[in-house]
Amino acid sequence: MQDFKVDFYHALETATSAAKEAASILNIYAQDHSKLSISYKSRNDLVSQADKDSEQAILQVVRERTPEIAIVAEESGTSANLDESQYTWFIDPLDGTTNFLHGIPHYAVSIGLVARAGTVLIPNTPPLEVNTPILGVVYDPNRQEMFSAIYQDGCFLNGQRIYTSQAKHLEDALLATGVPFRDFSFEAPYMRGFKEVMHHTRGIRRLGSAALDLAWVACGRFDGYWEMGLAPYDVCAGTILVREAGGTVSDIYEKEPWPQSGNIIASTKSIEEDFGNLIRQQL
Repeated sequence: MQDFKVDFYHALETATSAAKEAASILNIYAQDHSKLSISYKSRNDLVSQADKDSEQAILQVVRERTPEIAIVAEESGTSANLDESQYTWFIDPLDGTTNFLHGIPHYAVSIGLVARAGTVLIPNTPPLEVNTPILGVVYDPNRQEMFSAIYQDGCFLNGQRIYTSQAKHLEDALLATGVPFRDFSFEAPYMRGFKEVMHHTRGIRRLGSAALDLAWVACGRFDGYWEMGLAPYDVCAGTILVREAGGTVSDIYEKEPWPQSGNIIASTKSIEEDFGNLIRQQL
């Protein structure tokens, strides 16, 4: 495995530039959907030329500026150096493809960076005990909102420090979720959890972009979020955003150090226990 120290700010600049390049392509396609070719990866799992072209724009930037870092990208798959690299980019060029294709202006570019267990990120500190998201960028081109976070350095929205909400009790919380749309194997426990949340909170929103759901938890618009059956590139960047904004993110099944399998629960620390118990009791 390669042994090198990541330059956090170079990596952040790389991810930010890549996200903006991707967004410029999405903006062009958003003006005229007739230019889009659309195909199906599986039931209700769409991919368009916008996804592919925006991803290629991201890959060009990250490969040029951080060639030593491995890549896991939604449309292109995994790079050959995954097993040798201490660090891996997780790239979703268009989170919220269905919204995008229907002309709903709620989608984002999501780019996260994960460091392997054993990596020393900061001099004179212990190495990481588990694989850990250490940098994340989520860019909303419709609102021109750039969410970013670096490990132990806070979370920011367009350069201004942000924090999770001040909600103290679950009954005062507004939560976000994503209902099963592709894999219905967990439909029954999910719907049990949905019903419990519906009766014990201020409300639930389903907006169609996991990356933005997590970014909105980070900036306090939502107090919590949960979903099942996602992919690692859907949640990688959002995980570090919420954690650095003062919130918590975990695997619903409590088996992974971050929700790499796509079963995620995130919230402010004040409601973490009650929210977690409410969801996990239904699994």
